[in-house]
Amino acid sequence: MTILKAMERKIYGIFVAGGSGLRMGSSTPKQFMKLNGIPVLQRTMEKFIEAYPSIEIVTVLPKAHFQTWEDLCTLNSFNRKQILVEGGLTRFHSVKNALDKIPDGTTVLIHDGVRPFISVDLIRRMIDRSGTCRALIPVVPCFDSLKTLSKGESGELETSASPDPDRSGIYCAQTPQIFRSEDIRAAYNQAFDLSFTDDASVARAKNIPLSYIEGERWNIKITTSEDMVIAQKFLL
Repeated sequence: MTILKAMERKIYGIFVAGGSGLRMGSSTPKQFMKLNGIPVLQRTMEKFIEAYPSIEIVTVLPKAHFQTWEDLCTLNSFNRKQILVEGGLTRFHSVKNALDKIPDGTTVLIHDGVRPFISVDLIRRMIDRSGTCRALIPVVPCFDSLKTLSKGESGELETSASPDPDRSGIYCAQTPQIFRSEDIRAAYNQAFDLSFTDDASVARAKNIPLSYIEGERWNIKITTSEDMVIAQKFLL
């Protein structure tokens, strides 16, 4: 029954890939780097296409790299129709630009273009459940011990007077994050705030009720060169 409700609304996927490669320490933006011969961004999109073949794709990229991506798609025979959108100054502004291309009455999945290891099963389960909630966020529990620290005058890390956080209630948010298009567009019409670290935080500030689903430990975001080494190991 829920999958029928979800399918009543057309599904759009926004793939945010506005990075320039600075944190990767490379002249090639990470979304275009290859994993076993296939660009990271293409690998990511292919998971969603397999999970939901009729998904409409909106790709957010730096304007200077539109042609780079088009050339890579041609080279790798990735012929899926896409709406290309220019990224903004921040992720917030990039997503806002993409939402301008999406009509009301649809369901929107917003995903980091450099999270290529999400499973088809999780995508399908999220689309299925999206028919019964206004926003759905995948999360994984934090297993590491947490420390509250401060920087001393010398810049070295020191123990803070505040107690260490209790990790039992701490979860890490992942993507895709799913919303009704009219809800998330209204949320992104707010003024930008530094507290907006993901789409869920933007929605929460607009009092949109959030629902959660257990994510996947291997749904990692490739950000640094070390992440790329780990990603290569996943494919062995």
